[in-house]
Amino acid sequence: MKDNFSNRSGQYQKFRPGYPAKLIDFLVSVSKNNETAWDCGTGNGQVALELAKHFDKVYATDISKNQLAQAVKQDNILYSVQPAEKISFPPAFFDLITVAQAIHWFDFGLFYKEVSRTIKPSGKIAVMGYGLFNCDEETDRVIKKFYHEIICSYWDKERKYIDENYRTIPFPFKEIECPKFENVFEWTFEQLLGYLGTWSAVQHFIKANHRNPVEDIDDVLLAAWGKNETKTIRFPIFLRLGEL
Repeated sequence: MKDNFSNRSGQYQKFRPGYPAKLIDFLVSVSKNNETAWDCGTGNGQVALELAKHFDKVYATDISKNQLAQAVKQDNILYSVQPAEKISFPPAFFDLITVAQAIHWFDFGLFYKEVSRTIKPSGKIAVMGYGLFNCDEETDRVIKKFYHEIICSYWDKERKYIDENYRTIPFPFKEIECPKFENVFEWTFEQLLGYLGTWSAVQHFIKANHRNPVEDIDDVLLAAWGKNETKTIRFPIFLRLGEL
């Protein structure tokens, strides 16, 4: 599992979008029991915090100590530094296992062995994520050029799974049909720039070229954004849900 986010965990916590309540409610509704959940690759605990409203205990793991240090603490959330592929939890322990915007970094085979070992017979696994957002024609045009042309060669190879909406990841479970979800936000221009700065390809570009590529598009992006204080940003969410 790669760790591309420790060095900017504060920025990640501030600017990365969470997940809509309707999505969490759906996952809770399909879980036969609400005793224990495992949020793997929890990052700063965005999903874990929402699950903790419904489950007795949420076990949230990540390989990044810096990310976990930014997570909101709560009595029924137990954070620990553990790789997705080798965890310390007992067999048949979890009612629900979630992975949000992280599974593409995992060793699929080893992770799924741990899922099969630790999930209850009636348990569910939910893998979710989001790709490029939609705003308006002019803003989208600038972002797509930035994504596909300026920083395209700096994405890790695993990014392809995001671009393919997780449809091409291995998923050796009985799949359950899911409704469609999206995240909708009202963002300022500063929030947009902050979010772009969390992209791993941006950080790889900075490391290689000693300058921030977001600054290269600042003027043209601002022109597309216009004088609006905020704009509506939509993230289509992809979700795969399964059981043993």
